Amino acid sequence: MLAPHPFGHEITSQSLSETFSGLRQWEDRYRQLILLAKKVPALDPQLKTADIELSGCENRVWLGGELEENGGMHFYGDSEGRIVKGLLAVILTTVEGKTPKEILQTDPLALFDTLGLREQLSTSRASGLSALAAGVLALARQYA
Repeated sequence: MLAPHPFGHEITSQSLSETFSGLRQWEDRYRQLILLAKKVPALDPQLKTADIELSGCENRVWLGGELEENGGMHFYGDSEGRIVKGLLAVILTTVEGKTPKEILQTDPLALFDTLGLREQLSTSRASGLSALAAGVLALARQYA
């Protein structure tokens, strides 16, 4: 497995929902995103290639994926921006281990609404989040 991480396994949608449910202020959610970003392992520089770099993001962002033997997908990525890296952590939590069909049948951004994150994002970060979602869906389509 390339670039293993805790998202979708140790850190789940349920655990994120529980963590974020007690956070009333945007600043607290912002801090939590930064803490999540720190749990995203740095991507090996050899994996940071132009073919997995996403366009439409203010910061440089890389997103890759592969189909595992069990039929689930493994996603990996990195970003130069802490908040975007935290957003990447949330999206990895949402899609990690799911089959391409499951990913294509769900909204990869639904958890952001559950956590109360999407409405607080600046226009540029919202654009980056959309690029992440589009990247996930494109990778899932490749293996569907």
